Amino acid sequence: MIAKPMMHKTSIDLNLETLKKCMPEQLQTQSVTAALLALGSNYQAEHYLSRVREDLAALGEIQLSTAFENPDFTSTEAQPKPDYTNQCVYLLLTVPISLQQLQQIFKDLEGECHRQRLTEAQTPIKKVTMDIDILLIRTALNKNSLSNKMSSKQIISEWLIMADRYPFKAHEEVGVEELISTKI
Repeated sequence: MIAKPMMHKTSIDLNLETLKKCMPEQLQTQSVTAALLALGSNYQAEHYLSRVREDLAALGEIQLSTAFENPDFTSTEAQPKPDYTNQCVYLLLTVPISLQQLQQIFKDLEGECHRQRLTEAQTPIKKVTMDIDILLIRTALNKNSLSNKMSSKQIISEWLIMADRYPFKAHEEVGVEELISTKI
């Protein structure tokens, strides 16, 4: 198990049952203020997870769930595959950015970890250095887009579940619930 570092606490209150589920394609231009992420690696996981957590902390405040080692669900006795280390991360962004920009940042981080998607597709045993998936986002919607001087009462904040990631995998659900229960 990977130790989780102490991070700043930020309060959120989520009820997954009542949250709206949206396809990421519908939200590309939405301004994102926070995200709940799923990280995964089955190759040099401790190294790559540590590196990505550092990069994420540079984007804002982070809170980490416990890291879990899980078997690859496609593994068989005839074709064993390496276990994954998975961890959920709450990221409170310092500066809101669009979902499209956030997705690109995560693709770039995966690339910096030497993620080779083409090679993965061509081999039966995939070495995944880093996978970053967005599970939920918190959007900031302006009530009055004509005003440049907005008070916090004029900004509506809403948590949305990425419909293409729901229902969550067991380790994602455990990680998200852990983060919610600790009132990140």
